[in-house]
Amino acid sequence: MTYPTKYHNTINRSVIVPIVMVIFMWVVFGWEHYFQISFNSYGILLRDFVGLRGVIFAPFIHGDLSHIVNNSYPVLILGTAIFYFYKNSAKFVFMYSFMMTGIWVWAMARSSFHIGASGLIYAWGAFLFLSGVLNRNKRMMGLSLLVVFLYGSMIWGVLPLKEGISWESHLFGAIAGLILAIVFKKDGPQRKTFQWEENEEEYEIEFWNMTQEEINLYYRKKWQEKTSEQSPEVSYKYSFKPKSED
Repeated sequence: MTYPTKYHNTINRSVIVPIVMVIFMWVVFGWEHYFQISFNSYGILLRDFVGLRGVIFAPFIHGDLSHIVNNSYPVLILGTAIFYFYKNSAKFVFMYSFMMTGIWVWAMARSSFHIGASGLIYAWGAFLFLSGVLNRNKRMMGLSLLVVFLYGSMIWGVLPLKEGISWESHLFGAIAGLILAIVFKKDGPQRKTFQWEENEEEYEIEFWNMTQEEINLYYRKKWQEKTSEQSPEVSYKYSFKPKSED
C-alpha cells in the first residue's frame, strides 16, 4: 500500500522533535551508565538559583532503565501527535510546557532534585485530551479517548501516593497542559459547523412554547429565507416579432 508523499512528509516532520528529545535522553542515560556518574544534581532544586538549570536539563535526566523506558514511548507518541495535529502552535506548546512545568516545580515543589520527562508527558497528555474535547472534532475526540485509554492511570500520578515520585511535576505539568489547550483551542482540527447551526441559539429561544409542528414550520420558513437570500435574482426579457406577411 502506498501513501501520498504529502502524508509521508507531514509524519516525518512531526516526529523529528520527539525523536531528537528521546535520543538526548538516552545519550545522557548512556553517558551516566558508562562513566558511572550521576547528573541528578542538574535536576530542578526548590528555590535554588543553581537549581533553575533543571528547568532545561531535568527532562533529559532519568534515575534508572525503567524510568527512561517508561518515559520514552509517551514522549514519542504524544509529541508526534502534537506536532502532527497542531502545526501552528506545536512549538509553543513544546516550549511553554517546558518552562511552565519546570518553573512551577522549582517554585513550589519539595526540596529535592526533580528529574525526568514525566512532567512534560502529563502536560502533553492533558493538552491533547482537553483540545479534543474543546474542538469537538471526531478525530481529536478519538485521539483524546486514546490518550485516556493509554495513559488514563496518569491521573493518580498527580497525588502524593508513592514515595520517590515527583507528583508535583505531574500535577504542574497537567495544569500547564490544560491551560495551553484553552489558549490554543483555535488551532488544530476543528469541528465542521453547518450553516443551520450558526444561529441555533437564536432559534432555540423561541421554542419554549411551540409544538413540534410549529417548530418544523419555523425551520422551514428560516430555510426558505436563507435560500432566497443566497439565490441570485434571474430576470427574463421577452421580445415579440410580428409575423411578416408574404
